[in-house]
Amino acid sequence: MVYYKELKNGIRLVVKQMTGLNSVSMGILVKTGACVETDEEDGLSHFIEHMMFKGTKTMNAFQISDEMEKIGAQDNAFTGKDSTCYYVKSTTDHAERAFEILADIFTGSVFPPEEMAREKGVIHEEISMTEDTPDDLCLDLICEAFYGKTGYGRNILGSHENLEKFSRTDIFSYMEKFYTADNIVIAMAGNIDLSVAENLAEKYFSSYPAKKSAKRDVKIEYAHGSILRMKDIEQVHIALAYPSVEREHRLFDASQIMNGVLGGGMSSRLFQTVREKMGLAYTVYSYLSPYDDTGSLIIYAGVNAANYMKALDAIYGCVEDIRKKDITEGEFLKVKEQMLASNVFSQESTSSQMLLYGKELLYNDRIYDMDKRLRDIKDIKIGDVYDAIDLNFGKDMAAAVVGAAEDPVKL
Repeated sequence: MVYYKELKNGIRLVVKQMTGLNSVSMGILVKTGACVETDEEDGLSHFIEHMMFKGTKTMNAFQISDEMEKIGAQDNAFTGKDSTCYYVKSTTDHAERAFEILADIFTGSVFPPEEMAREKGVIHEEISMTEDTPDDLCLDLICEAFYGKTGYGRNILGSHENLEKFSRTDIFSYMEKFYTADNIVIAMAGNIDLSVAENLAEKYFSSYPAKKSAKRDVKIEYAHGSILRMKDIEQVHIALAYPSVEREHRLFDASQIMNGVLGGGMSSRLFQTVREKMGLAYTVYSYLSPYDDTGSLIIYAGVNAANYMKALDAIYGCVEDIRKKDITEGEFLKVKEQMLASNVFSQESTSSQMLLYGKELLYNDRIYDMDKRLRDIKDIKIGDVYDAIDLNFGKDMAAAVVGAAEDPVKL
């Protein structure tokens, strides 16, 4: 059963009741992230997410962790390009206490100056860790190569320089603009009584200020560049990005099937060609990265430096075959079944369902309909996939390479 309610201040609550389980996942989602940041704010969304766990009016950082662990709950958060989420998973009998702590983190954080100084050190190390993790770095750089250094091209972690400048005033100013009632969704999934869920949302969020979010359009300026980051490491990490569809495009699901054939699994063209037949890579795959107003299809591979150009040619060959609409009925039906199964599997995970229902409400202001989702996938025809191919793999691609390569990818 799915329950929905909008509080008087505009905060929305969605609950996916999953009886027969003994746990519940509860999240607070905010429609903001790296894509709305200015140059001065670059990295601030992520810094705020970290600082939320560093002390409230009632608990210090240790007490927050200690209280969660006393009830066996697992709490965490993440920052994306266009959303931020704070969440906790607990047993059903401790759901009320777990949500109380989560709500206190979200509504009562005080951002102690001494904790800010310490946490900046932590994030400096996180930024350095990404620099030392070439596959992560490569996937960050492909966003910059495709979108430039603003909007969806921003690095979520920000820079060392920006991080040092952030103040409590910056935090409060940003939250005043974007942590607003109309930008917040509370999502719960699991074995929780609906009346308990509603009472928790009302108890801890009914007094949240009924304020509208600042309107800041995401700046999209396609860079279509090619970036080479030289590193003295064993592998060369390659990422290619092609223009693709946005989340709500009528051919998004068909594009997902196309991507599944290209690089979505172990029987995909990329995996079978680049890894199994040619032995050029351990890891090679592709995925869609959709947003409200744009999207990209990204291909990644990690290869030995001596095989850089050979692997690149093999990847291009797979792309060209897809461009020619060389997809068999068998491949089409196989990937469709994989998509159906993935959606069914997600129904057995409280965390997946919390995020699924929460994001649908956050992005599209509607309740997720699993039955409709499965029907829509079943209704896809191979002709839809052919139409999707025409919308993907445009000429305005981008590339990023990390490693001991002599030349960037020529576009």
